Amino acid sequence: MTHHSMRELRLATALVEAADTLTESFEATDHLRRVADHCVELLAARAAGIMLIDGGRAVSMSGSSRQEAVVLDLLAAQHGGGPCLESYGSGRPVPPVSIRAAHAEARWPDFTERALGHGIAGTFAVPLRRGGTALGALNVFLPAPPDGSSPDGSSPGGESGLPVAQLLADAAAVGVQNHRTFTQYRSLTEQLQEALSSRVRIEQAKGMLAERWNIEPDEAFATLRQYARRRRLPVNRVAQAVIERVADDELRREGPGGSGESS
Repeated sequence: MTHHSMRELRLATALVEAADTLTESFEATDHLRRVADHCVELLAARAAGIMLIDGGRAVSMSGSSRQEAVVLDLLAAQHGGGPCLESYGSGRPVPPVSIRAAHAEARWPDFTERALGHGIAGTFAVPLRRGGTALGALNVFLPAPPDGSSPDGSSPGGESGLPVAQLLADAAAVGVQNHRTFTQYRSLTEQLQEALSSRVRIEQAKGMLAERWNIEPDEAFATLRQYARRRRLPVNRVAQAVIERVADDELRREGPGGSGESS
């Protein structure tokens, strides 16, 4: 298999993994770290990191396994401006730039000073976007100034690294958005299931009280509701107590013919 074929296979594998997030065990930081790892491998970069952004503020940061501490430091240094925030804000890639040149131009001063301290020579960023929604940015850190690419086009030093990085970022954005939707639907399903279970318990408790006291179900429900309101309890919780027969005496006092209680 040729070098290009191997690289294309690795890229295809990385894209599938980046979009595959519909699992119970999904953890965003670990998932995005793997995406960053793929980026480093495919682009022969020194390191890479991903910043998820909401409302202009970073809400999550993940770095490649290679030099993770350095990546997290460089992402954190972008609070006052940097390639991630710039790419996120514009929705477009930030092309490869020399760190020394950017520092000399006072572009992202905090970030470039920190990057120089870590020996980073160049960087670029691409947005994480899904449809018209920007979710964050992928930042690639280069071991050499971006003055061109190698003959096979694999070096991140020139523009050739941008399309691959953007593909990974787009796949990661699909994965993040899909998991958010998955989580929302799962939460809604759980809420609906709990509401249904609650209704079943209340109906069961109504029937049990009606049979015990020889009254109509509506009168039994009124007793449940009155008891719950006076004690600021959910009716569902009182119904469960009826089913378990742990509130019969108190309910009897508030039931038909009972004296009730002051609130």
